[in-house]
Amino acid sequence: MHDNTTKAVISLKEDAAYVVKKGKLEKVDKPSGGFGKQTIVWQDGKPTHYEVSYTKR
Repeated sequence: MHDNTTKAVISLKEDAAYVVKKGKLEKVDKPSGGFGKQTIVWQDGKPTHYEVSYTKR
């Protein structure tokens, strides 16, 4: 564990999903249209990318 830490501030009033990647906080895009899913892909214990898909009703 490192002694020097980095902090990020997020709003708890907004529904959102985040990924911490290479020490940076990245907000995952919401599915357009409001219905869908987000898939985070991991490799060697680290998030590599994410996919966003949506459902049209």
